Amino acid sequence: MTKLADKVVWITGASSGIGEALAVLSSQLGAKLVLSARREGELQRVRAACANPSKVAVLPLDLTDFDANSAAAAAAAFFGPVDILVNNAGISQRGLLKDTEMAVYRRILELDFFATVALTKALLPSMIERKAGHLVVISSVVGKFGAPLRTGYSAAKHALQGFYDAARAEIWRDGIKVTLVCPGYIQTQVSVNAITADGGKHGKMDKGQTGGMPAVDCAAAIVRAIEANREEVLIGMREAVFVKIKQYAPRLFSAMIKRANPN
Repeated sequence: MTKLADKVVWITGASSGIGEALAVLSSQLGAKLVLSARREGELQRVRAACANPSKVAVLPLDLTDFDANSAAAAAAAFFGPVDILVNNAGISQRGLLKDTEMAVYRRILELDFFATVALTKALLPSMIERKAGHLVVISSVVGKFGAPLRTGYSAAKHALQGFYDAARAEIWRDGIKVTLVCPGYIQTQVSVNAITADGGKHGKMDKGQTGGMPAVDCAAAIVRAIEANREEVLIGMREAVFVKIKQYAPRLFSAMIKRANPN
């Protein structure tokens, strides 16, 4: 079991949604936190909501334009080496393939995949040296199957799944754990902040998000998975069923996803 008490936990995308809920819960469990996102004001708000703000540091970052090694050094300067990295930052998509500009695909992959890999590589030498560390990657149920209007987002999450499955097979001997988290619909601003085919903001709360699992419940499931050293966890009963259908009845799943309401 991995307990969060006194662990240094670095959470990206910590200014709202799952990241915010994880920060508050981790603080209640006694972790020392480094919170990153673009909006410093929102990070300070989350810090103030934590159980022990004196053990919470704010490190503003734009993960589409940053130096990962410098960021890792800055994170370690607060409370010491990072024990658990939670790669949560990302952006979703709402746009048809035929309409989506290549710049949009590159933007999604840069944030959702390459920034995550860059932070992992920046922290890895310290974790290998200490023979300890835990990489937590917030993927998505669409890392298991593609969904309409999300070609780029699905691609990025599939890439995370493949990369971290391979990474786990390489670094487990160094005492480093990898947990892939695949949430379904969660009550966050992910659809509001999603980018459209031309790179604009979707600006709408989809029905899936409105009726989804509360972020605090999702955070609790993630913490349980971290503490249990789970290699992968699917969050959401309905979404877990879809994954099983895709696995065991692919033709049925294909027919379902073709007719699915993508919102």
